[in-house]
Amino acid sequence: MERADTGELFRAAVTGDNAAWKELVTALAPLVWSIARSYRLSEADCREVYATAWFKLVQNLGRIRDPDKVGAWLASTTRHECLKLARMTRPVQLDDHPAVLDLRSPEPTPEEVVVEAEREADRVARLRALWLAVQDLGETCQRVLRVLMTNPPPSYAEVSAATGLAVGSIGPIRQRCLARLRALLEERGVR
Repeated sequence: MERADTGELFRAAVTGDNAAWKELVTALAPLVWSIARSYRLSEADCREVYATAWFKLVQNLGRIRDPDKVGAWLASTTRHECLKLARMTRPVQLDDHPAVLDLRSPEPTPEEVVVEAEREADRVARLRALWLAVQDLGETCQRVLRVLMTNPPPSYAEVSAATGLAVGSIGPIRQRCLARLRALLEERGVR
């Protein structure tokens, strides 16, 4: 059967034409689904609205006065069912449930696992290269940088106490050590 307009399909379905009924459902199902989904209902609630809208159409086959507007009738019924279902369910306070806004799946996809593993391997390689470069610096630079890298960052007075360097010399030594470290990392191709 060729796809006819919904009014003709509806008239044929009312008389018992199963093929027309099937084609009518095929033609209007995307409309019903899109309306149900536009209300941001759960998948189960969308299925319930979908089934209810079609059930109500079957219940009202003889009452629909303008068969050419069956799509509008079905759309209106679907919206009504969505609103009815939304009123029955308690509204969610998004402020109390920030996870509702997170549309990601709690389980990573295989692609995400691979990408994360590659990132972690890259991070570990860069850290290893950094510490190898720090070991190639002089002893003073190693001491100053190790103390400065602690968390929380120490004051220059604390660095002075830990390294035995004068407070006024820590800044310039730090600058020279970091410049030398950058140069070593660039030589080794580490970014």
